[in-house]
Amino acid sequence: MKSVLEGRPALKEEIDKIAEVAGYLWQNGWAERNGGNITVNITDLVDDGIKALPAIGEVKRIGATLPALKGTYFYCKGTGKRMRDLARRPMDNGSIIRVLDDCESYAIIADKEVLPTSELPSHLSVHARLIEKGSPYKATVHTHPIELIAMSHNKKFMKKDVLTNILWSMIPETKAFCPLGLGMVPYELPGSVELANATLNALEEYDVVMWEKHGVFAKGLDVMDAFDQIDVLSKSAKIYIDAKCMGFTPDGMSEEQMKEMTVAFNLPR
Repeated sequence: MKSVLEGRPALKEEIDKIAEVAGYLWQNGWAERNGGNITVNITDLVDDGIKALPAIGEVKRIGATLPALKGTYFYCKGTGKRMRDLARRPMDNGSIIRVLDDCESYAIIADKEVLPTSELPSHLSVHARLIEKGSPYKATVHTHPIELIAMSHNKKFMKKDVLTNILWSMIPETKAFCPLGLGMVPYELPGSVELANATLNALEEYDVVMWEKHGVFAKGLDVMDAFDQIDVLSKSAKIYIDAKCMGFTPDGMSEEQMKEMTVAFNLPR
């Protein structure tokens, strides 16, 4: 069967980028079994030919009514699919969906009937909020970075901006490339409405959110941007934990040094 990507280089480049990030998540040990999700708003890359494609299988309910998503298109990782497989075969382990005019249902249109992640309502709710705000962000990534999850098991790190300031202070690049820091969401049942709402609220202030004892959820200009922010935060967590394993608490950059970074790089915080 001919893939929807054939003859559409811009769309193929975007899907290839998603596959590349899926590989990084697996290689880093952040995507055990079918762990993690990726959704990307590809509406700007959709042509009339794609818009004319019929639904594959039955129309599905989103589980939420999202008026901002009327007529939008997304690439979604498939439910139960592994990141390591998505990295090699993105259109066998994910699909392209169209949000229908009722704004509460969707249809899979390419390439195969691969049902999207079970956390689709949470991801699409974030995308709807981004569109409502006129945000240029197109991608959301959920994954399980080992060291960051380990640090979330310490209640003192779950207090607002405690972990942000620790991670920023470990290496200058973290503050430069994740300038909003890390939002903290206390434990909620995975896939629950409560977790979705708490994540939406935290993403008003942060680009990356820590789900206590679970993983992180990031939004970005594209999938690589979302990954990069998680990556720099994870590097800082590793530096902190390595220092603790050597028997000392790392000094970190001073407040004065971090203020200097904020001014020098014109950072928001």
